[in-house]
Amino acid sequence: MNNTQKTIDEIRHRKSNGEVCVFTNGCFDILHAGHVHILEKASEMGDFLVLGLNSDESVTRLKGKGRPVNDLFSRIAVLEAIRYVDYVLVFEDDTPRELILQIQPDILVKGGDYEPDIVVGGDIVESSGGRVKIVPLLEGFSTSDVIQQLSESDEDDTE
Repeated sequence: MNNTQKTIDEIRHRKSNGEVCVFTNGCFDILHAGHVHILEKASEMGDFLVLGLNSDESVTRLKGKGRPVNDLFSRIAVLEAIRYVDYVLVFEDDTPRELILQIQPDILVKGGDYEPDIVVGGDIVESSGGRVKIVPLLEGFSTSDVIQQLSESDEDDTE
């Protein structure tokens, strides 16, 4: 049995003991205060937080050439060090739908740039009695903005 399956089995065991499983997902390429805010708020909604993390290949397909900035192992190391995150599970697809099917979280959390009715896997969670929750974004925090600022800074240095 691989580590992913062991983790999923542990999550299912905790759920069967009545613990509330919260799930969120993303690329988490360049971690910033906005990410930490969402993780903190998500962790407060249940007993444990599962974070679905896009693989490097998935990030590249979604975000384009040059992404991710930080490779998978670096992103996992940083996310596992955050006290709000109990489990990090990597998924290869462009969406975490299959992972959500396997875990069946009680609460699915996304940031305020999403509407509840378009959150991938929301239908799965709600059909089993769970809820989709949206956490308002912290203004001024965006990985794409950070990358843009770094790019502009590099351009200024070459002039």
